Amino acid sequence: MPETIFTHFETIKFEGHGSSKPLSYQFYDANKVVLGKPLKEHLRFAVAYWHSLAMTGSDPFGGPTIARPWFAAGDPIAQAKVKADAAFELFRVLDLPFFCWHDADIAPPGNTLADTLKNFHIMVDYLEEKMQGYDTKLLWGTANLFSHPRFMAGASTNPDPQVFAWSAATVKNCMDATKRLGGSNYVLWGGREGYETLLNTDMKKELEQMGRFLSLVVDYKHKIGFEGQILIEPKPKEPTVHQYDFDAATVYGFLKRFGLENEVKVNLEANHATLAGHTFEHEIATAGSLGILGSLDINRGDALLGWDTDQFPNDLWTMTMSMYHVIRAGGLGKGGCNFDAKVRRQSFTAEDMVHAHVGGVDLCARAFLTAAAIIEDGTYDALLEERYSGWKSGEASSMLAGKYSLDQIEKMALENAIDPQPRSGKQEQLENLLMRSIYSAKL
Repeated sequence: MPETIFTHFETIKFEGHGSSKPLSYQFYDANKVVLGKPLKEHLRFAVAYWHSLAMTGSDPFGGPTIARPWFAAGDPIAQAKVKADAAFELFRVLDLPFFCWHDADIAPPGNTLADTLKNFHIMVDYLEEKMQGYDTKLLWGTANLFSHPRFMAGASTNPDPQVFAWSAATVKNCMDATKRLGGSNYVLWGGREGYETLLNTDMKKELEQMGRFLSLVVDYKHKIGFEGQILIEPKPKEPTVHQYDFDAATVYGFLKRFGLENEVKVNLEANHATLAGHTFEHEIATAGSLGILGSLDINRGDALLGWDTDQFPNDLWTMTMSMYHVIRAGGLGKGGCNFDAKVRRQSFTAEDMVHAHVGGVDLCARAFLTAAAIIEDGTYDALLEERYSGWKSGEASSMLAGKYSLDQIEKMALENAIDPQPRSGKQEQLENLLMRSIYSAKL
């Protein structure tokens, strides 16, 4: 194997809570059976090719701080292969089952669309070779339709039909590659599918273009026999003032409009949820209740900053509630937990990258184990069920089933002559229960 910046690291092992070894898993015991299957099958962790390999440490206010061998000048394909070698060594070190990519992460652009696609397929060939020597599989692929200036007014929503066609050709090739590499999902993230001002925007037309594009993607999925999921990743803003895929509920409304609610699910990101004014668990619970929960991007934002900082997660409370709602929704199925997260600008060493993932993995594992324990204990669910127990009566269930008209419900209310009294929501009791579950759980 070629020497890379990650080659000298040992593969991270589970050593249990209290281990003094910083680069070890204290909670992520991949083969531990929880709720009937191994932890690794519940969480399906993935490493993000872009933030882990393509990130330079630049931000809106400063230039690159991270130097990697593949950033140096040289033949672009050769440098892309150096990056791929390092990527698979990182995957080996972390011992996680999946990775994810954008086309622009794995291959350099060409001067034309044909040249760009040629470079892309050269690198897909190389990734296929690499995958034969490693255990890491592909969770999902996607296309970068937002970085190049041609996408400044969107991809599928662009007023120029040539950009729509370029984008469609790119997605078609990325779907082919995802299927070829055994990917379980294909993600569409419309980084610029929105508007900066309504002064120059025909929203109805742009939404119709977006609907047509997604319908083409679904049709092509069936044509090539891709058995994975098609996912949309919601994001409310940044870089646009307003994006059409604002949050899970908005995406569901869009899918219903175009008859795609049974064809497409969502890939939810924690930092996107907070930018939309929601919590991560809210977005997961919403998607779960609508039947469109597909996969997760695991990260966090900074509460003091109003932009997409994509930091590695460290909030056990929020992640525990998020994992609770994942379990309640029936799990992630073909999806997984992708670390769409980046180290800070001052964390420029290879070791920093490994530490970041180890912490994120352990946090998610700890949260999932706690959520599973809460469900198995049953106290929380019993309190929740008690709150809605009145709906189990015959009259109440008949109201929900549509068996009574508004007139009949009025008559029933008058005849019952009951003045409903406020009942405690027991929020503080439930918060205490969760807090004690987190800090005293025996895992």
